[in-house]
Amino acid sequence: MRIKLPSLILLFTLCFSVHLYAQRQMEKLGRGVVAVRKGTDSVFVSWRISGTEPDDIAFNLYRKTGSGVPKKLNSAPLTKGTNFVDAGANMNVANSYFVKSIVGNREQGASTAFLLAAQTPVQQYLTIPLKTPSGYTPNDASVGDLDGDGEYEIILHQTGRGRDNSSSGITDPPIFQAYKIDGTFLWEINLGKNIREGAHYTQFMVYDLDGDGIAEFACKTADGTVDGKGKVIGDSTKDYRNKNGKILDGPEFFTIFSGKTGEALATTDYIPGRGNIGAWGGRGGNGKNDDSGNRVDRFTACIAYLDGIHPSVVMCRGYYGRTVLAAWDWRNGKLTSRWVFDTKDGRNPYSGMGNHNLSVADVDGDGKDEIIFGSMCVDDNGKGLYTTGLRHGDALHVSDLDPERPGLEVFGVHEIEEGTKGPGAALYEAKTGEILWHGSEDEDVGRGVADNIDNTRVGAQMWWSGSNGLYDMKGNRIGEQPHSTNFLIYWDGDLSRELLDGNHIDKYNGGRLLTANGAIANNWTKSTPALSADIFGDWREELILRSYDNQSLRIYTTTIPTDYRNYTLMHDPQYRLSIAWQNVGYNQPPHTGFYFGYGMKKAPKPNILLVEPKK
Repeated sequence: MRIKLPSLILLFTLCFSVHLYAQRQMEKLGRGVVAVRKGTDSVFVSWRISGTEPDDIAFNLYRKTGSGVPKKLNSAPLTKGTNFVDAGANMNVANSYFVKSIVGNREQGASTAFLLAAQTPVQQYLTIPLKTPSGYTPNDASVGDLDGDGEYEIILHQTGRGRDNSSSGITDPPIFQAYKIDGTFLWEINLGKNIREGAHYTQFMVYDLDGDGIAEFACKTADGTVDGKGKVIGDSTKDYRNKNGKILDGPEFFTIFSGKTGEALATTDYIPGRGNIGAWGGRGGNGKNDDSGNRVDRFTACIAYLDGIHPSVVMCRGYYGRTVLAAWDWRNGKLTSRWVFDTKDGRNPYSGMGNHNLSVADVDGDGKDEIIFGSMCVDDNGKGLYTTGLRHGDALHVSDLDPERPGLEVFGVHEIEEGTKGPGAALYEAKTGEILWHGSEDEDVGRGVADNIDNTRVGAQMWWSGSNGLYDMKGNRIGEQPHSTNFLIYWDGDLSRELLDGNHIDKYNGGRLLTANGAIANNWTKSTPALSADIFGDWREELILRSYDNQSLRIYTTTIPTDYRNYTLMHDPQYRLSIAWQNVGYNQPPHTGFYFGYGMKKAPKPNILLVEPKK
């Protein structure tokens, strides 16, 4: 059949336009107004801008005292940072705050109000009371809009007795609970005795997977899992724990739960199954086989826009040797397999290249996401894109770390063990895997970080355990190594990031900014937060920690004014997906899909479609 040239041009144009204008479905958020008392007579208030709103949007801020008439607090429209210090807030009465946007010189409707009760103490956090089961400890958390009100709810992993994969012993059933920010308890899911508790077993995803404006909850399940409605999945009488407390037999499931109620919506067989548990080894170092479950029961997970429009959930198994990634779609009440990537054996170049964590980004600029899994990258179609050959490691950072280079970069550290050779730390190009810089040759490096923390230099800096200094993206030593090599957070008034470690925040070469007395981090020596994310307020991030007595969560928020303005980081697709995978394996901080830091250009507008919740 012959196709005429005009028809061919039209066909090409239509295909190109679909790619060019395809928008990612994302949650529609409200203003996220938050107010915390800064002093006995002052309150710090901040709120968010949506990623789809005009750059010249302005705001009026109102305070309402009791049943009185709201008072506008600003004398002129607020056009800089979306935060304000109310210096006339009486501590002895209840005050509520709301904003009205101004678009085209016209004031719009009021946002949802944030109520600050009378006699609220001077503190930088909100308290969420918990229903912590006896013997359990609040651990990793995630957020999603579970009820379609435009604000985030918290999904919390409550952990009892846990065990690492390499250890024997019975564990307690993993429990998940959902709460509103005001502390309202929504539901509880108990995964049961046939799901082992530990950092490498219990990965959970929270995201709006079907585009109805309400997030789902997804994780691996088994016989005896009880959903939020009290319904049992599979056979509750089965107990597959062996004499070492490990679960190496019995069916394995994958379940999508309703974020609103915790009800199990669909359950299917987990991909991949265990198969031969002694055949999950791979190339070099820790890639040898075992029959104890230490390699077969290593799980990670993420969310990715594999078609550029709709989110898919990707459940992963293995990284020391064989690695399998299984992509799933949840659409119109049906759960379907999209693709399966399988390294299969030690002869495959992707074998042993996984990580204790992963990242998701559009590395090739085609509008669709890839999964960066340590030393390898899987394309949006489920095919291997490349591998660097550097093998697995414990930390990974993906962003536009070097704004002088086009595209994204990946910085990671690598375990050089059991006679293997190679760099313990390396920077590579996210699109091709080309190694740009490396260090700590033949050294086993456990921790590493990369981001802009020096507010006098453009571009990211990187450092790692044993780096003996702070380095720029060209490998030049430019300063002393920071005293922590852990998490990062946007906290003060500039564009650079701060150091988050345990329950404190520090400025590089600038001292302590916050000590969260009475709160504690998670995961032993990892000292990671329950979650750090831009949950409400302006573009800066919040910090969630558990209280010492494990009976509440505290959401810390900054009270430092800033004139810098940016839309909420949650409307940058890469950052939002970072929040979804933050709880996976060895937790890592989130990153934007563009350079964010000192000397940055104006943040690019995200190509997103905000979904109205279906009532």
